[in-house]
Amino acid sequence: MSIAIDRSSDERTPLGSPSVDFPRQLHAVIGSGKFSTVWRGVHLPSHTPVAIKKVQIYEMMDAKQRRDCLNEVRLLQSLHHPNVVRYGAAFVERNELVIAVELCDCGDLGELILERRNMPGPAWLAEGDIWSIFSQLCSALAHMHAHRIMHRDVKPSNVFLTADGVVKLGDLGLSRHLSSKTQNARSMVGTPYYMSPECIRGMPYEWSSDVWSLGCLLYELGALKNPFFAEGLNYYTLGKRITSCEYDALPPHASAELVNLVAAMLKQDASERPSLAEVARFAEMARAKHREKPAASTGNERGGARRRR
Repeated sequence: MSIAIDRSSDERTPLGSPSVDFPRQLHAVIGSGKFSTVWRGVHLPSHTPVAIKKVQIYEMMDAKQRRDCLNEVRLLQSLHHPNVVRYGAAFVERNELVIAVELCDCGDLGELILERRNMPGPAWLAEGDIWSIFSQLCSALAHMHAHRIMHRDVKPSNVFLTADGVVKLGDLGLSRHLSSKTQNARSMVGTPYYMSPECIRGMPYEWSSDVWSLGCLLYELGALKNPFFAEGLNYYTLGKRITSCEYDALPPHASAELVNLVAAMLKQDASERPSLAEVARFAEMARAKHREKPAASTGNERGGARRRR
């Protein structure tokens, strides 16, 4: 069914602060999806490199969904944290939602994991690097939760690397603002391999669902693969593995801290998972313990995980 395009509004509809006046030059396409394209660009007045995301909201959404999407972007603009990708100017132009976001210059964590997995060995990440990355992500997610926002799609390809060793949680388009009176959500969104059991079952879910996804990511940092991946899985068999918490043990070199925290976060019962604050405290202790141990290089082109913070 085709969706009628509402053309009653002005061609350029501002999305609050910052100003809709955003002179920019687009360079190369750096990502694309069915209804969106991401460009590397530059903000001309300041010469600041940016990523420009264009979303065809009139093709993929009805009027209510568009309003919800615009409200979501306004909310994401309010997030200010060193480990969260910054949302800048946003407006509707020629029936596309245009968003300027912070440009991260060293790719994403999914690319780094794939690169390491394909090296001879494979080339495991040093635990000092694992806990550095993970602690920063805990801080980012805690900031989102403090603003009543669930990410709902935590995965390596949504974690971006920078040259100075900072990792940033991004691609927040599936996150949802939860008012203080709303404790859970029901919509099934996110990437199936990182979905919590309650989400797979179509049950209401809340903050601990993000903790589950973060636990999957921590496992992947240690094993260089998703805990629930197996050849030949369909959605049903993947769902069975997730809801039964069926996954291989971490590699023998994994520390007791890594094994124990993954086991705690990947609990079938959401009420048995640790809180994000508990996860963050444990991660900081593990980070301090492993900081002085020799780290494996992540490669010059992936410098974001190499220098610990």
